[in-house]
Amino acid sequence: MRDELIVSEQLDADTVRAIEAIVLVAMEPVPTELLAQLLEQPTTVIDDLCSTLAAAYDEAGHGFQLVKVAGGWRYQTHADLSPYVERFLLDGQRARMSGAALETLAIIAYKQPLSRAQIASIRGVDPDGVIRTLQARSYVAEVGRDTGPGQAILYGTTPSFLEKLGLNALTDLPPIAEFVPGADVVEALEQGLRIDPPAEPRA
Repeated sequence: MRDELIVSEQLDADTVRAIEAIVLVAMEPVPTELLAQLLEQPTTVIDDLCSTLAAAYDEAGHGFQLVKVAGGWRYQTHADLSPYVERFLLDGQRARMSGAALETLAIIAYKQPLSRAQIASIRGVDPDGVIRTLQARSYVAEVGRDTGPGQAILYGTTPSFLEKLGLNALTDLPPIAEFVPGADVVEALEQGLRIDPPAEPRA
């Protein structure tokens, strides 16, 4: 009986850790049914574990909460800490942007409207995190839907982007050709960076 109890507690602990991991990386509230399916547990068990976990966070006095919103579970900051969170977010608006954010912003500015998949194909990496940063700074926004299959969200720049750059319209952006080296420069770089294979020893 004791061995069965230990096994049950271990299963619960592993399930709780899995719930934390999934909800932490989720972009939207994770439905109980989806958690139950992923973790191969009854929905009642998942709901009980999530409720127990949420109560444990509150009792420990953490600055975040696990809450049920719109039928799903998500992490959010504690309401009484909103002044500090707002101060941090406003300070972040003044922080320097990363190279990845600048690169993504330039791609959107010159080729908009673009979907996430199109941006990813140009940059070669997942742009989700960078797009969220640009949206938080009000430099890019959703401007429509693709007419193709799936109707992907399309992104474009905002008036705030133009204001930051001191531009009246997107047509005032400098021609992209100004930033692309000429064929002679590219050829010189290729020559300088080429590594020739070692010569075969003569017999």
